[in-house]
Amino acid sequence: MLTGLHPTAVIDSAADIADGVTVGPYSVIGPKVRIGAGTVVGPHVLIEGNTSIGERNQVFHGAAIGSAPQDFSYTGDESDVQIGDDNIIREFVTIQPGTKAGTTTRIGNHNMLMGYGHVAHNCEIQNNTVLANVATLAGYVTIEDYAIVGGIVPIHQFVRIGCHSIVGGASRITQDVAPYCKVAGSPPRTFGLNTVGLKRRGFSPETIAALKTAYRIFFRSQYSVREAAERIETDVDDLPEIKRFVAFVRRKGRGITR
Repeated sequence: MLTGLHPTAVIDSAADIADGVTVGPYSVIGPKVRIGAGTVVGPHVLIEGNTSIGERNQVFHGAAIGSAPQDFSYTGDESDVQIGDDNIIREFVTIQPGTKAGTTTRIGNHNMLMGYGHVAHNCEIQNNTVLANVATLAGYVTIEDYAIVGGIVPIHQFVRIGCHSIVGGASRITQDVAPYCKVAGSPPRTFGLNTVGLKRRGFSPETIAALKTAYRIFFRSQYSVREAAERIETDVDDLPEIKRFVAFVRRKGRGITR
């Protein structure tokens, strides 16, 4: 039995609302929305479109999830927003679905999206990330696991932010951010490894040392990307983190923030 729904909330009878969901005053939930058990939807929240929200999420005042993407090429095709479990979505965050039919904007588990952030069409936010206030993602942006994006950071479309990286506030990100690294400034620069974050997450001294060596080869040498990747594979311990770093810098994208 649904008991946590405020009488002023407007919830379509076709919406799939699990037991234990709370919906605050004046929120609006559309017919194709699915919300999992234990999720709390605050007041004045709009959730519409083909949107699936998992369990134990917190959605705060004024958030808008599932509205049509801000893309001139959008023609009303069916597309999705999929949100996992245990996320915190703060005040006035906007999250929009994919542009083309059958495409998805996807948010994983245990993420915090702070106030006034924007997640545009076809973005992917993986797990355990933090996007500070007014972090603004253009279309097709990917934020990998454990990345932290500072406040008032615009991220260009198709950019990928690598795992365990950190982007300083007010940086203007137009190219990929390598995993495990620190980036800040406008124009942005890479300033070494995110050593503090890696230690907090239990990375061993040996792994951090190997990543430092890979960092020096890639960012502090005169090698091309191909040459640096080959040198890292030859000279650095064969660890999963090193393989992930090399695979990231080799991918065809918008280039790496140097």
